[in-house]
Amino acid sequence: MAKKEKRFIVKEQQSGFATSQTVLVDRQTGVNYLYVASGYSGGLTVLVDAMGKPIVTPVVDEQ
Repeated sequence: MAKKEKRFIVKEQQSGFATSQTVLVDRQTGVNYLYVASGYSGGLTVLVDAMGKPIVTPVVDEQ
């Protein structure tokens, strides 16, 4: 069975007491997302620049 490629790359991660913040990059689009987890809850949002456009990071295929 072929290995399934992961959709997201972890760009940055920070954690503290019962909370964590992770910046994820979509491998297909390059769009950056922020995931915040606190206790039993969490949320995901797209990161935008000053003009309100999504922040895009060029993704290079790793072989």
